[in-house]
Amino acid sequence: MGTMRDLPIAEVVLPPQPRAYHGVNWEGLKTLYLREVRRFLKVGMQTLAAPVVTALLYMLVFVVAVGGFREVHGVPYGTFVAPGLVMMQILSNAFANSSSSLLQAKFNGLMGDFVTPPLSAGEQVIGFGAGAATRGILVGAVSLLAVLPFARLPLAQAWAVLYFGVGAALIMGFIGIMAGLWSEKFDHMAAVTNFVIMPMTFLSGTFYLVERLPEPFQTASHFNPFFYLIDGFRFGFTGQAESNLWIGATMTAVLVLGLAWACLWMFRVGYKIKT
Repeated sequence: MGTMRDLPIAEVVLPPQPRAYHGVNWEGLKTLYLREVRRFLKVGMQTLAAPVVTALLYMLVFVVAVGGFREVHGVPYGTFVAPGLVMMQILSNAFANSSSSLLQAKFNGLMGDFVTPPLSAGEQVIGFGAGAATRGILVGAVSLLAVLPFARLPLAQAWAVLYFGVGAALIMGFIGIMAGLWSEKFDHMAAVTNFVIMPMTFLSGTFYLVERLPEPFQTASHFNPFFYLIDGFRFGFTGQAESNLWIGATMTAVLVLGLAWACLWMFRVGYKIKT
């Protein structure tokens, strides 16, 4: 019996090789993004209405009951607090969207669905991150409209509102991806939310001036990235800032790129996806 070496070159049939995929899978990326957006739109009362009620309650407690008619940095207390409340909604909702999506997929046994589709690691990071950022920005916009009757918000620097708002949504969306991949149960996610996200949010100058804190808390606050995000976002409305805006803008860009790279690495190696 002849071997493959005895056959003419034209008769040697090689097994089909997988076709290398080049370029961006725009259709798959759009599908993943729309999936993430439709997830939170289906439960709009929970994802959109509830944060608005929370923001209004904060306005009632801190502005009406506590703040009164006093001023902070030459602006009414309500004008000072409102941007911080809106940013709080952006941060928490962007994180919740990507983290809950991945954690629920683990419990439903659907993590394999993120490996089998022809989506690269970068496309998955963009899809999950963009979906989370969309929820954060949308909830922030609705919350802003809700607090406007209680606080006059001039628009001093539109670029700062857009830059820090979108930057914060992307940062928390990527952190949510990392937390969702790392967490193995809901207790892990609750620990990240309660012991990391919430303390950093409330200790970032949302309701007060950081410069009035005693040491070492004042210095520690300047190492909190949420402080720069909220301060830059507030500057976009009031024109007043506690921090150096260039430091805040640079830190925001570095965090977006650094966290995106970390998420990309986690998807490429299949961190807690292939196991």
